[in-house]
Amino acid sequence: MRFIDLRSDTVTMPTDEMRQAMANAQVGDDVYGDDPTVNRLEELAAQKVGKEAALFVPSGTFGNQLAIMTHTRRGNEVIVGKNNHIVLHEVGASAVISGVQLRTLETVNGAMPPRDVLKAIRVDDIHEPETGLICVENAHGCGAVVPLEIMKEIKEIAEEHSIPVHMDGARIFNAALALGVDAKEIAACCDSVMFCLSKGLAAPAGSMLAGTRKFIERARKNRKLMGGGMRQIGILAAAGIIALEKMTGRLIEDHENAKYLADELSKLPGIEVKRDRLDIDMVFFELGEDIIKESVLVKKLYEKNIKINGSEGGEYRFVTHIGVSREDIDYVIACMKELIMK
Repeated sequence: MRFIDLRSDTVTMPTDEMRQAMANAQVGDDVYGDDPTVNRLEELAAQKVGKEAALFVPSGTFGNQLAIMTHTRRGNEVIVGKNNHIVLHEVGASAVISGVQLRTLETVNGAMPPRDVLKAIRVDDIHEPETGLICVENAHGCGAVVPLEIMKEIKEIAEEHSIPVHMDGARIFNAALALGVDAKEIAACCDSVMFCLSKGLAAPAGSMLAGTRKFIERARKNRKLMGGGMRQIGILAAAGIIALEKMTGRLIEDHENAKYLADELSKLPGIEVKRDRLDIDMVFFELGEDIIKESVLVKKLYEKNIKINGSEGGEYRFVTHIGVSREDIDYVIACMKELIMK
């Protein structure tokens, strides 16, 4: 039974080409550095974002936390947007793994105002923790992209204070498409960047952490410490290579489908689409409980072979991806209309 799954772009299935490549992948022991498929993936990933080196890691959360651990010392403070993934959805890992404190700032559609970042940097005071890292996110999980001008300004502030910048670039290729630039231009605004192969790019698992060669050397050892030495992982890396070589180029389809979905949802009574955050493959909207209860909407759509998440913070989020066609969207809209207007 086929479901239309709008919960996230992490639900994509590997393509037939990926499955074939995985079955035929040359492998070795990656902890020893002799898995040729992983080595090829890491070289390709570094080239894609204009960094000296890259490292294959199990997940986006792992990559972000590995970066924090590698950049900071215990007791440091990390400046980060209050609604960034690192804060909201990584289980407090930075405190547990790295022993750092998060200093969260308000954001405007995912962007921290540079003046607020500057104010948040700690002075040399015996009573205060040292600012060890600044974390940004682009594209942001709220559905918006952060303008390059803001990214550049934050990087300049960080350099003036000798503080590294890490970017959660889980959807960096979506951001590049929305901004009309190469991913390298976005990655140039940070010292390290994590991006996912399994969010919208259809790989079954894995993310990349990229930065200077020296940083990646340290991160490789820390990856081992965190239990991320994965041995004959070329089987997964083979899918990652196809994700970077072929799947980044089709993201425009997801963006166009998201805008189509937003337009059609807007025609339904009681739905307020958040158009100021419609930059990538995500559609956020409000739908009051007085029109239909959340539990009823989730259950009834599931019965019609449509999977959605419940609302978060009063908003629903539908995400388009390779597994969602224009015809699927029309079916979803028809089902929503039937439920709302009955």
